[in-house]
Amino acid sequence: MIDLGKRNVLGILIDAVDYEAATARIIAAARDRRPYAVSALAVHGVMTGARDDVHSYRLNRFDMLTPDGQPVRWALNLLHGTKLPDRVYGPTLMLRVCQRAAAEGLPVFLYGSAPSVLERLVPALQARVQGLQIAGAQPSRFRRTTEDEKRSIAENIHESRARIVFVGLGCPRQEVFAYEYRDALSMPVVAVGAAFDYHAGLLREPSPVVQRAGLQWLYRLAQDPRRLWRRYAFGNAAYVGGVLAQLLRLSYLEPMKGSAPEDEVLHG
Repeated sequence: MIDLGKRNVLGILIDAVDYEAATARIIAAARDRRPYAVSALAVHGVMTGARDDVHSYRLNRFDMLTPDGQPVRWALNLLHGTKLPDRVYGPTLMLRVCQRAAAEGLPVFLYGSAPSVLERLVPALQARVQGLQIAGAQPSRFRRTTEDEKRSIAENIHESRARIVFVGLGCPRQEVFAYEYRDALSMPVVAVGAAFDYHAGLLREPSPVVQRAGLQWLYRLAQDPRRLWRRYAFGNAAYVGGVLAQLLRLSYLEPMKGSAPEDEVLHG
């Protein structure tokens, strides 16, 4: 088990953990009914925080941010000598947490995506993880939610008797959700990106070779070039430049600065 604590990557505090440590921390919080905000953060997530003081504030107050992308793991190893052998990828982390939750009788809740995705995801997860209890599933409204709706969502999750919530809303909406709902739910709220689509069988994952090479972004770009080309063309270049500048001590982003959100209006 590797758990070296938080390390600064472009002003965002990423946890230098492996799958075993990340899973253990989530399950421990679920057992204890503790608020616990988690996100699996790839390059796009890091850059979203690095470019936005308010979102940086949110991310740096998460209980755990795992290195979802290989380039994030590489940055931890390069900048901080963590020697992490692998990333902690959202879809895989979700499966591992589900396996432990099933073994310990901890029900899970699925929040986000569209009804058609959840209809496929629930049976797919139960077929893959024997004994998994899915206490409930609620699709995204794909719009901002009111305070009354926020209370309703929290009550629905509480009444389901779930002990862990997985959130699939896309970056950065899912991180906003996890930050805002953590204390209201008093359980782990785990943002897992595209894991819902992958586990529902709606997206195909690239080969392990492509993933280990850190080229999953290229695979996704080929699948949806019109939507993603700007994100990868500009975001990836800025990320590489920022990491090199931090390595050479040409720049340093203070992780605990940023601006607290004011009158947060949630996307749900």
